[in-house]
Amino acid sequence: MKITLNVNATPHDLELDPRTSLLDALRDHLDLTGSKKGCDHGQCGACTVLVNGRRINSCLALAVMHEGDEITTIEGVGTPDHLSPLQKAFIRHDGYQCGYCTPGQIMSATGMLNEVAEGWPSNVTADLEGDTDLTREELSERMSGNLCRCSAYPGIVAAIFDAAEEDRPGADQKSIEEKRVAAE
Repeated sequence: MKITLNVNATPHDLELDPRTSLLDALRDHLDLTGSKKGCDHGQCGACTVLVNGRRINSCLALAVMHEGDEITTIEGVGTPDHLSPLQKAFIRHDGYQCGYCTPGQIMSATGMLNEVAEGWPSNVTADLEGDTDLTREELSERMSGNLCRCSAYPGIVAAIFDAAEEDRPGADQKSIEEKRVAAE
């Protein structure tokens, strides 16, 4: 079946078996290997990508379902010379060990921070009508679909909070940098 996938702002014409998962299309047909196949059952989050800005497990989605959608993989988030704030925070806080889950963690955190900014409640949000604050409980709930075999969770959590603070409207960048230096 011929389809066009828009991945990282670039259209790609592909001929795929209609049963091909989005993950397999990305890895095997487009050589975008940042998204990982951890469980192939949607339980680990290593394959997380953004589709139209929303996070999904690409191992559970058929590629043909996403023709016309904008798909963003870890390769589309930053480059080695120009990392995203979240990628920089993961480095600062050692939010990785073996690195296998890191692309999925970063993609899920990117989507999760967008959800919080848009006021989406989670299962633990206390006030469904008010602003959604990113508390530890909120972060744990929202990132619960991403597992880390090495248990780098303290660094992952610190990195996400750091990036969230940096992206906050009206954030004082000088104050944020001073806090980082003081913490080191």
